[in-house]
Amino acid sequence: MDAELQPPVDDAVRHWRAWHERRVAVVTGPYGPLALTGTYWLDDHPDGRIPGLPGRWTGDGDAVLLTAAPEDRLTLDGAPFTGRTRLTADHGPVDDARVGYGGRRLVVLAREGLWAVRDFDPDAPARRAFAGIEATPYDPRWVLPGRFRPYPERTGVRVENADGRERGLGLDGEIVFGLDGTEHTLRAAVEADGSLWAVFGDTTGDPTGGGTSYPFRFLRPRPPAADGSVTVDLNRALLPPCAFADHFICPLPPPGNTLPVAIAAGERRVCGR
Repeated sequence: MDAELQPPVDDAVRHWRAWHERRVAVVTGPYGPLALTGTYWLDDHPDGRIPGLPGRWTGDGDAVLLTAAPEDRLTLDGAPFTGRTRLTADHGPVDDARVGYGGRRLVVLAREGLWAVRDFDPDAPARRAFAGIEATPYDPRWVLPGRFRPYPERTGVRVENADGRERGLGLDGEIVFGLDGTEHTLRAAVEADGSLWAVFGDTTGDPTGGGTSYPFRFLRPRPPAADGSVTVDLNRALLPPCAFADHFICPLPPPGNTLPVAIAAGERRVCGR
């Protein structure tokens, strides 16, 4: 392994522990993934009534039409709301969502022309049941030199999502890295900040239930250097949001992203689920 690839092990261990602590803080926050109690597709509720939620929610072309009465006790942008308004998708942090219901945040979601409302509740049972994230301690052998090979243009593939539906996944290139003398490739997307995002599986994530990790995980390497070089730190393999709550619609690994080896590193499972 290239000695210049990573900081001294003691520093790397400290940085990894701080990263893990930040992850736990985000996951357990009032509006973290454990707080999601439902994703409601409006096409499934043609009368505009979502079970357990006030107001009337209907898709209206490029927006969601929300109608609320005083007894619904909804807020819009922090103020009591009655009447009718058009809402576009929320893209910021959950606690910045425009619509509130007491301490809950009702997030408007759009996917492939379909509208949904997500209910984030700080009192969600999953927050109380959470007992931690099982994660393998830092090991320098999982920090690998890699290279990002961009595609000439973004390509789209159809993949199954955690809710059983098939949706499009945009991919911008491939992360290539070696492990124990064998070259592996992960198809990845480029995020707005230049970082990479790959959805991958491996032999520790047996979907039949016999694995030691969640069936698939995320990897988010930092932006590649000008020459395409990138550090592949599998110690920071992430559990997807759907590992924490069943109401997320995470994409499963695209073709080619299930590695034929055991990645016994990073986040593995949610304790208490």
